Amino acid sequence: QVQLVESGGGLVQPGGSLRLSCAASGSIVSINAMGWYRQAPGKQRELVATITSGGNTNYVDSVKGRFTISRDNAKNTVYLQMHSLKPEDTAVYYCNADILLRLRLSYAPYWGQGTQVTVSS
Repeated sequence: QVQLVESGGGLVQPGGSLRLSCAASGSIVSINAMGWYRQAPGKQRELVATITSGGNTNYVDSVKGRFTISRDNAKNTVYLQMHSLKPEDTAVYYCNADILLRLRLSYAPYWGQGTQVTVSS
């Protein structure tokens, strides 16, 4: 079993900052890509940012220049540093990781429980 524990969400004013973290635990052999998704009420879950095991990153256009995804492989943790937050960033943010577990034959996707980010004046 894998557990992804997220933290760092909260309420901030427009223009503020938050740092989300997500730590994976379990009988982990390897973690490939990791990412952050978000889902606002009434909308589909969308990909926000991804980072490969080698550190290559991609972002949805709406967050480029404002958000930074990073990872600490030694800690099995992925981060999302968010600056210049806008009301439209309000959503539940979920981390995702493709993980190879001990005694398993292939990678599988796992999800965090979600953390609420609310941007409001």
